[in-house]
Amino acid sequence: MSYLLLKMIHVSSVVISYSLFFLRGIWLMQDSNNLRQRWVKVLPHVIDTILLTSAIALAVLIQQDPLNNAWLTAKVIGLLIYILLGMIAIRFGKTKKTRIAAWIGAQCVFIYIVLVALSKNPLLGLV
Repeated sequence: MSYLLLKMIHVSSVVISYSLFFLRGIWLMQDSNNLRQRWVKVLPHVIDTILLTSAIALAVLIQQDPLNNAWLTAKVIGLLIYILLGMIAIRFGKTKKTRIAAWIGAQCVFIYIVLVALSKNPLLGLV
């Protein structure tokens, strides 16, 4: 598979995954019944699988090792934090306030991940 096609799949899945997460957060704040629909529970997992698979394929294709590239390490750590906050926001938060705080935190981490991806700099120009 070509680099450009793989990158397009990756970026598209990032946009779709984030959009679904954002929408689910809005529904959470509205106490919407939409959160209980089957497709809302299944589709994010499908998209996230495509996202992760394309990320790994891109790293292999361009020979980027997260252990030797600080920006990629930062993205992986950011992703783990984003997933943890997302799990708290959507599933495991005990109170609505906790869920919303986790959802907002996940937005901040997502922005960081995107900025690191664009700049290839985990410190984002701070140093």
